[in-house]
Amino acid sequence: MSATARSRTHPRTSLRRPPLLGAGARVALVSPAGPLRGASDLERAIGNVESMGWEPIVGVNVLARRGYFAGSDEERLTDIDRALRDPGIDGVWCARGGYGAMRLLESLDYAAVARRPKALLGFSDITALHAAIETRSGVATFHAPTARGVLSAFSRDSLQRAVVHGTDPCGTIAAPRVIRGGVAEGRLAGGNLALLVALLGTPYFPVLDGAILVIEDIGEAVYRLDRMLTQLRLAGALSRVAGIVFGAFTDCPETSEDGVRRLDEVLDEAARAAGVPAVAGAPVGHIDEQWTLPLGLTATLDATAGTLHVH
Repeated sequence: MSATARSRTHPRTSLRRPPLLGAGARVALVSPAGPLRGASDLERAIGNVESMGWEPIVGVNVLARRGYFAGSDEERLTDIDRALRDPGIDGVWCARGGYGAMRLLESLDYAAVARRPKALLGFSDITALHAAIETRSGVATFHAPTARGVLSAFSRDSLQRAVVHGTDPCGTIAAPRVIRGGVAEGRLAGGNLALLVALLGTPYFPVLDGAILVIEDIGEAVYRLDRMLTQLRLAGALSRVAGIVFGAFTDCPETSEDGVRRLDEVLDEAARAAGVPAVAGAPVGHIDEQWTLPLGLTATLDATAGTLHVH
């Protein structure tokens, strides 16, 4: 069976899409993972919310700090759970990634999200929240720039199309590297590779059957990326996807004390193991110009043409 034919046999239906964030939407700013660097980060986050025409609602503990966390687990949970439960909050924008979101997964109020879906925005460590809300609430979320980031015109346009207008926020990859040609349709899933692998074997690992898997990472040596992709393969995760989109792998050195292996080799090997359409070079990850991905919505990947379109 060809890659294209296989990819079309079991596309999954979209998850529930949260309401769009129009002018005047009340958007909570929370820090569920790592700490902000200071008041300037918060000021930029507030400015980004206001520049989108929304009203910022700043979490009580958004500037808290405890070690490498944005406050204690209880403080971080209080802010995000309050935002998810509050009927007066329309969206939740995570101020930054870092580490710590997966420590909150057992305690989040998933029933509240299911009762009243609202847009959750963020990426990197926020991948844990995306996956958990998908599996426990059945609601789509947005792999998007964090609130403290500097929004380029490209990133802002994609974000607005995704959460304000509800139109296709993706499109043509500027410099695609076609690994395996073909067309795939399925529900978008994925995010940060290290976080996805960390969720394997837990109740929060996303459903990948028939999915278009999008992955990115930062600061991981290529041998670690190799190890993580091999773990996904051995766990059977790669055999279930319909297509793969590789985003940016930022600051991921190919040289180790034991030798050199190119990143492209590692990605190609994973795509061959999956046997599905695959492309690299998508504007996703720890880069200035990035797409906002509606995780849980259906998309079509044309790996040969280097395009990704959300339905």
